[in-house]
Amino acid sequence: MTARRAASGLSPTQLTIVWQSASLLLDYPDEALLARAELIRSAAEGLPPTVGAPILGFLGQLVSTPLPELQAEYVETFDNRRRCNLFLTYFAHGDTRKRGMALLRFKQTYLGAGFELDDGELPDHLCVVLEFAATVDHELGRGLMLDHRAGLELLRLSLRDLGSPWAGLLDAVTATLPPLRGDERDAVRRLAAEGPPEEEVGLAPFAAPQFSPGSVTAAERTLLPMPSFPGAR
Repeated sequence: MTARRAASGLSPTQLTIVWQSASLLLDYPDEALLARAELIRSAAEGLPPTVGAPILGFLGQLVSTPLPELQAEYVETFDNRRRCNLFLTYFAHGDTRKRGMALLRFKQTYLGAGFELDDGELPDHLCVVLEFAATVDHELGRGLMLDHRAGLELLRLSLRDLGSPWAGLLDAVTATLPPLRGDERDAVRRLAAEGPPEEEVGLAPFAAPQFSPGSVTAAERTLLPMPSFPGAR
């Protein structure tokens, strides 16, 4: 996959901070995330307001909201609402056969960059995509987001409509991408009107052994690092 369209104007270091911060903060909130809050805040304070303010705003809610309350809201938002799904291929394919092949393309992109996921992770989860973009390959990660830009935008708008505390994080992520094109706006309108496809046939094509390339050796694999933000004070 090649880089396409205009850059966001952010430096590589700033992109790393935005994407890694969003990756951590869009994950299920727990004590480990609370323990990282000050590290994320320190890194985000040096960002331009368009991307830094939404991250800092969410951090304020994270530390001021009782954790059980935030966890319950997270489950209600991301697990129980089809339009707030964090799995990017779901917006385009739902639970259909085509989604299995789309997942395979994600996995092949990662393997091509020397990164192999844990068995329990699906490669299209937004947190995984953002962490890959932040710490392994900016352009490949950006390309995966652009390939699923309509779904990403519907997720942002759905969270905004709900008044969700996580909405600002999607604002920050989409601010790192070029403005929507006409065809992407059309795709967002279709998704908003129709929702993801509903044919339920499972994800067998992704799980089948013949679609699990083993060309990357253990020595060549890249493990995503623990957070260590560039420029953090």
